[in-house]
Amino acid sequence: MNIGNLYNAALSLLQQLISIPSFSKEENKTADAIEHFLQSKNIVTNRLLNNVWATNKYFDKSKPTILLNSHHDTVKPNKQYTRDPFKATVEDGKLYGLGSNDAGGCLVSLIATFIHFYNLQNLQYNLILAATAEEEISGKNGIELLLNDEAFLNTTTTLQTPFRAETPWAAIVGEPTLMNMAVAEKGLLVLDCTAYGRAGHAAREGGDNAIYKAIKDIEWFKNYRFDKVSELIGPNKMSVTIINAGTQHNVIPPECKFTVDVRVNELYTFEEVIDIIQQNIQSEITPRSLRLRSTNIALDHPLVKAGIELGRTYYGSPTTSDKALMPFPALKMGPGDSARSHSADEFIFVDEIKNGIELYIELLNKIVF
Repeated sequence: MNIGNLYNAALSLLQQLISIPSFSKEENKTADAIEHFLQSKNIVTNRLLNNVWATNKYFDKSKPTILLNSHHDTVKPNKQYTRDPFKATVEDGKLYGLGSNDAGGCLVSLIATFIHFYNLQNLQYNLILAATAEEEISGKNGIELLLNDEAFLNTTTTLQTPFRAETPWAAIVGEPTLMNMAVAEKGLLVLDCTAYGRAGHAAREGGDNAIYKAIKDIEWFKNYRFDKVSELIGPNKMSVTIINAGTQHNVIPPECKFTVDVRVNELYTFEEVIDIIQQNIQSEITPRSLRLRSTNIALDHPLVKAGIELGRTYYGSPTTSDKALMPFPALKMGPGDSARSHSADEFIFVDEIKNGIELYIELLNKIVF
């Protein structure tokens, strides 16, 4: 298929996906649509829950492998939508609809790219396409499940040894980056914190107000600055985002719970960050997960070098993605703009999809191992 046909097929698929609600953990119908689309192109598909994947026709286990990955789940539409979020309409060169930008445009562009290479016999590498679930909630039944699935690993044995020097394989993770290269991204550490006091009557001097203790700790989170600043993704950032305390107006609250969103650069481990926090606050802290760590891909990696040759810029991303769950080099790159993600009346320029397909193909053609 030429670029025009690939673009038309990708645009049609994206319009279909937008029309199907696919909130995280509810992606079965979009998984069906992706599976049927690929099968209509005579591509053999595999499925694990709501994850759909395929390998190029002439997959050769002796060659390095490149994973093409993006997600088909979406967040729920916010209340500021003025359009039907499930109606895919094109106006003034923009395709509107929930998930059009994050990350539908990336997904269909990668699918079109995979179709372009699917039947080629002399590729110097293998390609795996994976359209995965639960990215928006960092769920465990998405790319993480797939990368640990026995059937998936048995089919693609190079995935079992991603750190071997003689197997320089990697991934392209489709997220909206204006087709520039996010070579690093901050890790996400969510902390549930509890300040403890002692209940008492608000009219008396008894009790120990947990809210006041929490306020002191929250002030620390607001003002503390970590020493080490990354050249690519800047300093660590901590934001208190939720607070809950009290049951009624005349009772001194014995507990105050609050949540902290911590974005961690590659110069700190999560354990180091937690240790610093524990040394400086009174509240008890419990991390929700230690899975979404900071990641980076070397600037001399073949994928990045190919992108630089194509005139693409590179940067560090403040947001996290499924790239954090990949124990091998991964480049985050895709059509669309991250600033539009999760916004009301979400859209992607249709030209971004066409350009995305073209650039993905050029990037893969330029790779030299």
